[in-house]
Amino acid sequence: MKNTIEDGLLAALNGQTAKVGIVGLGYVGLPLAVTAALRGFSVTGFDIDHEKITRLNSKSSYIAAVTDEMLTEASEAKKVSWTTDFKRLSDCNVIVICVPTPLTRHREPNLTFVEATGEVIAEYMRSGTLVVLESTTFPGTTKDILTPILESCSLRSEKDFWVAFSPEREDPGNKTYRTHSIPKIVGGDSESARRLAEAFYNKVVEKVVPVSSTSTAEAVKITENIFRAVNIALVNELKMIYDAMGIDVWEVINGAATKPFGFMPFYPGPGLGGHCIPIDPFYLTWKAREYGHATRFIELAGEINVNMPHYVIAKLREVLDRQFGKGLSKSRVLLVGISYKKNVPDMRESPSVVLMDMLLDNGAEVDFVDPHVGSIPRMREFLHLLDRKAIHLHDVEAADYDIILISTDHDAIDYEKLIRLGLPIVDTRNAIASRELPTKLVTRA
Repeated sequence: MKNTIEDGLLAALNGQTAKVGIVGLGYVGLPLAVTAALRGFSVTGFDIDHEKITRLNSKSSYIAAVTDEMLTEASEAKKVSWTTDFKRLSDCNVIVICVPTPLTRHREPNLTFVEATGEVIAEYMRSGTLVVLESTTFPGTTKDILTPILESCSLRSEKDFWVAFSPEREDPGNKTYRTHSIPKIVGGDSESARRLAEAFYNKVVEKVVPVSSTSTAEAVKITENIFRAVNIALVNELKMIYDAMGIDVWEVINGAATKPFGFMPFYPGPGLGGHCIPIDPFYLTWKAREYGHATRFIELAGEINVNMPHYVIAKLREVLDRQFGKGLSKSRVLLVGISYKKNVPDMRESPSVVLMDMLLDNGAEVDFVDPHVGSIPRMREFLHLLDRKAIHLHDVEAADYDIILISTDHDAIDYEKLIRLGLPIVDTRNAIASRELPTKLVTRA
């Protein structure tokens, strides 16, 4: 039987008359909202954070991927609005969920935000709506958890509304690939749901890649992040082994990378950061147990990556002992870079914060330099570090510190100034050598 509601929604999507709601205006939702608006859709962005909404209404962005100029352009075209009023979901033909999916302390999925958002959507959703989940999660979440929540109202999936999953693929700081240019995986609860989701994203991004189901689309995203987590763990382990042998792991990787096939370079670091790689693989670990399978690669990779800050601290102790015959207690450490990734202010799961916390626990005095982070924001953990402020590198004097620890290799850091201070440097990112600067005082970790 022909579904006239579905046909009407498809026509609205193809004609870009459908109204779009984006729930969650963080690193995923805000770029998507602005991109969809600049591509011609009327967009309403929803968030529970009143401060975010105030800034957006003032055309002030808090995410580097979205400029103030982009907000102004979308606003002046009257294609976007921002609100904390979720009653306005009833005006939307498309609702995209871009909320966090963290882990609990026991490394189990925490779907609280997804479930709560689903309940709010069910309260206000009208007939003829496409709901898309973009938050990374384990296979089966969309079909088995989100869709039943949405059906708690009087509407029915596949008759009155449709549900799809399209994983976010944002890469903060990447100037080559942006929201509109990254291929978009799309899977639906049904063929109709997939077709509607394709119609929407085809108007927003350059390439849509359909897959057979929401579970497959969820598995695609999980696989991408597991691939990175396992390979990063591998090079982190190699770093420790080669260091013991007196071999430079970065030279090894760069040499191996000259092979034009069969090798993809990954680089070691002080641990894993960001919302995706340290967290998402464990969603599959949790789900796999339901099927009686152990995810040994994932768990081993997690163990290696989680322990990297301990390796860095051990290196720091070694250098302090060799140089000054002293331990960490009362040592003065300048931490260079507090965000999880170079050239971005993103603090999610930053290993630099873990390092700072470990140093403080060991009695060290710690200051940090970061051109992208003025002070440590509220995080799910480390609340005791809230509002600790960065210092300016040009104010740093050699007499103020015993040692420098490079944790995040921002390009805006004056590495020559660091060397001129004449202090020992522990470099977890190969920042000094990669810039062909003198490495006499540098220990790589």
